[in-house]
Amino acid sequence: MRKADMRIDSIQENEYTVVLDVWEASVRATHDFLKEEDIAYFKPLILNEYLYAVELRGVRNEEGKIIAFVGAAEDNLEMLFVHPSVRGQGIGKILLQYAVAELGIIKVDVNEQNQQAIGFYEHEGFKTIGRSELDASGKPYPILHMQLS
Repeated sequence: MRKADMRIDSIQENEYTVVLDVWEASVRATHDFLKEEDIAYFKPLILNEYLYAVELRGVRNEEGKIIAFVGAAEDNLEMLFVHPSVRGQGIGKILLQYAVAELGIIKVDVNEQNQQAIGFYEHEGFKTIGRSELDASGKPYPILHMQLS
């Protein structure tokens, strides 16, 4: 996909199952530290709660199908997921830059085990400002709190 062809727009509630599919494919490709039961635990939370709690924007392919998305709440980036079939094409960077410029993002929490994501955010100007031993659900996945410097 060419960057010139990319469009970022709002995601409608009737598209949440597609967003969940992108989330799951992305998580399976990048979060190898998660157990199968963790993915099963988070799926209904993502679909029934988390997507409603954020301002969602998506990147669509030429057919109009969502291939990546970002979710923001206040100045926090709550989600940024790119379908593995289009990873490495700069879509995540474009979405992050959009979130910073258009949604006022200055903070993000990242799983400490997700070294690719940490490197990505550091490359984009984020610095670690804190750490939590448990994730927001109380699961033993340490979280790095990062902020745009």
